[in-house]
Amino acid sequence: MSVLLKLVFWVAALVLLHVYFLYPGVLFVLGSILDRSVTNEVTDGRWPSVSLVIAAYNEEEIIEQKIKNSFELDYPEEKLEIVVFSDASSDDTDQIVRSYEDEGVRLERIEGRVGKTACQNKVTERLDSDIVVFSDADSMYEEDAIKRLIEKFGPNVGCVVGELCYDKYGVEAESAYRTFEKLIRRLEPTVSSAAGANGSIYAVKRSSYVPLPPDQISDFAEPLAIVQRGERVEYTSEARAWENTGENVESEMSRRIRIATRSWHTFFDYVDLLNPVRYPFFSFELASHWVLRWFSPLLLAVVGLSNLLLVALGDNPLYLLLLAGQAGFYLLATVGWALNRSDLSTPRVAYVPYYFLVLNYSLLVALGNVVRNRNIVTWETETRTNSD
Repeated sequence: MSVLLKLVFWVAALVLLHVYFLYPGVLFVLGSILDRSVTNEVTDGRWPSVSLVIAAYNEEEIIEQKIKNSFELDYPEEKLEIVVFSDASSDDTDQIVRSYEDEGVRLERIEGRVGKTACQNKVTERLDSDIVVFSDADSMYEEDAIKRLIEKFGPNVGCVVGELCYDKYGVEAESAYRTFEKLIRRLEPTVSSAAGANGSIYAVKRSSYVPLPPDQISDFAEPLAIVQRGERVEYTSEARAWENTGENVESEMSRRIRIATRSWHTFFDYVDLLNPVRYPFFSFELASHWVLRWFSPLLLAVVGLSNLLLVALGDNPLYLLLLAGQAGFYLLATVGWALNRSDLSTPRVAYVPYYFLVLNYSLLVALGNVVRNRNIVTWETETRTNSD
């Protein structure tokens, strides 16, 4: 029994250690060995035609700011079109967009509240441009963002993902998670391809775009579909979009549950990408970045329970020390939860463990949704406070 418990404990602990600490190091080592350089297809300033497609549902608070931000982009005017799709918005979003039609902004209203992925499919098939850049209504691009995206396209690159940055307010502890996530996204293409995108800023060659089932989450599924067809997905930290973080942990948790639930349902259609024979490096990335992380709440439970039983057997003081470390971590998380509930200032040493457990709780709820075959296809727009 003791040997079996030790095996269970260390396997689960090492998987968690790999997901949250070792994986970036492995990518760095592999990336320093492999040559994954991309030949830029833009020569002599011959920029391809681009459609900037903005997703909107009830975005009257911010859509005008997004349109004005798009006008400020440094890209040849004759090569750039701005398209806003409205997923059956019921507020003044459509009217605001139509007020800019004389300045070249095109509204594509999709009836039926069909969800972001279905809207993207419908709009993309109506485009004639070389490249399609997908954005959210609340994602404000830096002036050179589209040029930096285009510069990363090469002969076998079907998709380029930009970097999503956050203004300095909202959920404090998210900065640590975001820093970790950005590091992984920057390293993955040095080994194989970026394992996913973000809906705020990513570009796809129109000829490479794969129409997706409406229940899939597009910014996760589209890169996977492109890899599946034999093309690469690149990432550039030089193409930046800015958003505001969630106003509170509860809104952030709701968003995480929706994303993780849809990602699970999407993943089931791309399980073959875990085949290490056909996708030796990308399968490792997909498993490490997403699949194993999605199981982390269960792994945390296995580590805690097996550690408790090993301490009860009392054959090695090391396990008592490890259990005390876990207890201290969960105690700090509880303090962070209590202070946050009381609207009191929460020190980082307590907030980070609390936020980590919130993320894992979100993953656990999402896993429960998957087991019950529940999915979340549409999204709701939160009331937000904007900054200029």
